[in-house]
Amino acid sequence: MAIINQAAKELQVKIVYYGPALGGKTTNLVQVHEHVQVAAQSKGKLVSLATNSDRTLFFDFLPIEAMTIRGFRTKFQLYTVPGQVIYNTTRQLVLRGVDGIVFVADSQYEKMPENVESFQNMVDNLSSLKLNLVEIPYVLQYNKRDLPNVAPVEYMEFLLNNRDVQVPSFGATAHKCEGVFEALNMITRLLLHKFVNQTQIAPQAA
Repeated sequence: MAIINQAAKELQVKIVYYGPALGGKTTNLVQVHEHVQVAAQSKGKLVSLATNSDRTLFFDFLPIEAMTIRGFRTKFQLYTVPGQVIYNTTRQLVLRGVDGIVFVADSQYEKMPENVESFQNMVDNLSSLKLNLVEIPYVLQYNKRDLPNVAPVEYMEFLLNNRDVQVPSFGATAHKCEGVFEALNMITRLLLHKFVNQTQIAPQAA
């Protein structure tokens, strides 16, 4: 959940990028870090953690200073989870305190089972933390749309967004920075809309 610092007048929000291995979660964060329009002193370092067993396994930490809500500066912290199933405990740790999620799906046809499995794993991990996806803002990003063997967006919507209330979804080619900021901007809008209506972040009377 968001951390509210009354003394510093700061609202800290955590966004987690979730999805199957090699789907583009890390690429999203790299692109955001390189292209986000903020003052240099307002952008934290991109921190990568890797294991000896798989050089592609790492999650990133990226704080971004954002707009002010009712006198509170909003700081976004962006994380990725490791895609490999064997690191599920790490996924759960990263999900602790999550406020919003960007689910990054791989658009290649052969990756559809992994997308569905990863989405269900996300739901299960949230449940283990006593969190409900219905109550957490999230968006879907259908990445790697530049490849020749991609599934139609309509099919991916059927697999991942087939609910009574659909969430925003975006086609993307993350390595070209296409669809990256569209997804990020939408999840931040959803989160800010949620928090701006919460009375506890209103400035307290002197």
